[in-house]
Order: sequence, then structure tokens, then C-alpha cells
Amino acid sequence: MNITRRTACQTLLAASLAAQQPRPLRKPNLVVILADDLGYGDIACFGGTEVSTPEIDSLTASGTKFTDGYVSCAVCSPSRASLLTGRYQQRFGHEFNPHSEKWEAEAGFGLSPKEKILPQYLKAFGYKSGIVGKWHLGSQPGFHPLDRGFHEFYGFLGGANDYATLETGDARGLRGEEGDEIPQVRRHPILRGKQEVREPRYLTDAFMEESCAFIDRYRQQPFFLFLALNAVHNPLHATERYWNRFAGVKNERRRILAAMAAAMDDATGAVLRKIRECGLERDTPVVFLSDNGSPLMNGAGSNGVFNGAKCTYYEGGIRIPFLAAWPGRIPAGKVYRHPVTSRDILPTFLAAAGASAPADVRFDGVDLLPFLNGARTQPPHDVLHWRAGKGRAARMGKWKLVECGDRHSKLYDLSADPGETRDLSAEFPAVHQQLRQAWNGWNSRMMPPRWPARQRKIAINGEQLVWDL
Repeated sequence: MNITRRTACQTLLAASLAAQQPRPLRKPNLVVILADDLGYGDIACFGGTEVSTPEIDSLTASGTKFTDGYVSCAVCSPSRASLLTGRYQQRFGHEFNPHSEKWEAEAGFGLSPKEKILPQYLKAFGYKSGIVGKWHLGSQPGFHPLDRGFHEFYGFLGGANDYATLETGDARGLRGEEGDEIPQVRRHPILRGKQEVREPRYLTDAFMEESCAFIDRYRQQPFFLFLALNAVHNPLHATERYWNRFAGVKNERRRILAAMAAAMDDATGAVLRKIRECGLERDTPVVFLSDNGSPLMNGAGSNGVFNGAKCTYYEGGIRIPFLAAWPGRIPAGKVYRHPVTSRDILPTFLAAAGASAPADVRFDGVDLLPFLNGARTQPPHDVLHWRAGKGRAARMGKWKLVECGDRHSKLYDLSADPGETRDLSAEFPAVHQQLRQAWNGWNSRMMPPRWPARQRKIAINGEQLVWDL
């Protein structure tokens, strides 16, 4: 064999051996898609009958659906604080929403700088982190996302924003409780980093495109993308192309919300396609959830069979659509029925990234991966607790305690009565007392709120109750 042929054979052999070598391990990319005020009945895969969400629904086939997924609070800001820290927000006093922008500036509202959040943990492991969408965890110096470990931010700092302006052109919508006009400018400026930018796009579309661009930029290295949509939070704004999909929905407000949910679904689908196009599907766990239940008072949303709404600690306020997919690591087509919470996302993502939990931080969430793949068969949590001023709740197995003030204390069997319509506290006083004692023990380890609450009156089972938020 001459030298040329020998060299060619050696090259082919080397290439063949290289192809047989195991694929080099890379840290997984991490993606959270967080909807805003999305109720259990607002997407198809959790029972919504007037909405169409095929992209979100696809996660039930490629991943796991959590029937009993919870958030830590029934309003936006504390819920997000808990998700990003993996801790009960009462551990650091982030119990309520801010009152107003003026009050926020004067009170120094924001997620405590003493608390580390997910991108700060990930930075030490080579991750690039980006948030697209709504922040709502402080706007003063030191509280901005870029001050909290995120490398990129595109979105707004406040709690709600206009999806469309007169500049958008094809906007159709109602302003919910605030009137019917499409505004000329958005109530909160859109920022790229800390710089205000002009944004003429329908906001959900803009956040979709910015998220896909982020994935493109960092496809060669591990990244964390937090797509924190403001859909379907008020105001009710939809564009004509989504509005026209739902001509059969006669209630105009419900029709607009269905159109907003469809835009959110398209944004989710675009992110999933971009991950696939980049060849990253098997390297990327994706979690989809809402930050709390539907408010219902806008006449648009639905919490399905559940009682209560946003601001309350009945199931309608805190049990939310929750899905997770990661081919090869999270079972496909599985329905998981033990309670899980948004606090579990941070420990799960740290474990997925091979990052050890810091010894000096107590997480209240757990790594869900061993529970999903069968390595652990018991429920992830013995008991879950909630507190927002006078609003209190605890869940232990099938039992749920709900309290609002000192006179309203109810016990429900969620396995038989998920709508929480039949109070069993008189029939099972020992269970009622056990849950109250468990809650009192937990509460004794939490700190008082760092700022005062607002209040809202909401009817539950015909009874007007005042909830703190």
C-alpha cells in the first residue's frame, strides 16, 4: 500500500472512531416560560374549551403534565420572587405586591439584594442568562435584572403594560376595568438593558422574537432564558389576526383573552422551534407555568373547576397550568399528580446543570428529576404553606386548609372536592387542627412583611371576603 493510500485509510479510520465516541457532555440550557394571570381553564390541555393552544399542549406529549402545580402566592411579584429564589418569599419579607410606582420609589420596594436568584447561581457555571418580558421585582438602582445576575434584559420593570399602542396599527382590544381606549404610549417604557427603546410591535410578538434571538446568540454555550410574558394580564389587547381566529366565542372579553392566549401559544411554539432548529432539544429542559390564577373580575379568564381567583388562597388563585419537558430526562406523556411548586424549578435546574446547592442557603423547593424518573416514589412535599396577610392556606396530602382572617377557616378534601365547595372542618376536627398547627409552626419561622398590603374584596361561595395582596 503506498503512502497516499495508507494516509487516506488512516484518516477514514480516525474519522470512524471519532464518530463512535460518546457525544461530549455539555451543560443543559434552561428555559422557563412564565405566563401572567393564566387560569387553569385558559389553555386547552388543562380543560379550556374556547381557546386553542396547540404549541403549549405539545409539551404534554413531549414532557410531563403536573395536575397539582402550585405557585407560592396568588399575586404576581411575590410569586416571581419565590420562583427565582427557590424559597418561601416570607423568609425575606416579600409578601405583597407594591402599591404604586410612586410608593415603590419611596419605599425602596424590590426583591431583597441579600437573596441570590437563579442567574446569580448559574453565572459561576458559565451560563449566560437573559430575561425577556415582565420583571416586577423592583425598579430602583440595585434591583434591575442586570444588577441581579442577568446578562441581558428586554422588557419592562413594572407589573402590567399595554400590548398595543396606536402605533401598532392592527390592535383590537378592551382596557378591562380601565376603559376602552388603545393608548398612544405604553404605561411602562420598554428597555433593552437599561436603555429605553421604541417598540411598535404587539408586545407578545416582540417578546417572542427577542427570545428567539437570544437563543440564536448563545446557542454555542449554556444559557438560561426566562421568558416572563405579561400575557394574559390586563389590559385586554389582541390583534386582528388573533381576534379573527375566535369568531365563535360570543363573549367579547373571553374572545379577546382567547386571542391573547393564542399569541402566547405562538410565542411558546416559536421558542420550541428555535430550540429544535439549533439542535438543542435534548439539551434543554423547558418549563411552562403561570404566576397565579385568573383574576376572573375582568370577565375574561377561567380557573376551570376551581373555586376562587387571583388574590385568594382557594385553588383558583394558586393552582396553575404547569408543564415540563426534557427529552430523555423527563418522561414524555406522563401525568404527575403529587403537588409540586414553582419553588422546585431552581433546585431542579441547579441539579440539571451539575451545580451543587450552596451550604448556606435553605431552599424550600426540591429537585424534581428523581421524582419524575421514578428514582423516588414518595411525594416531593409533605405539606405546602401560603400566607399573604389575613390570607392563609396549607395543603397536606388530599387535605387543604383555607383561612381569611380569624373567622373564616375551612377544610376541604381536594380528592373528592377540587372545587372546594364543602367545608369539612366540623366533620374532621382533628385534621383541621393538625393543618392549623402545621401552618402555625411554619409561620413561626417566617419574617413579617417588609411593606404593607392593599386589600380587595372577593366573593367566595357567596361570602364576601377581604384578601390582602
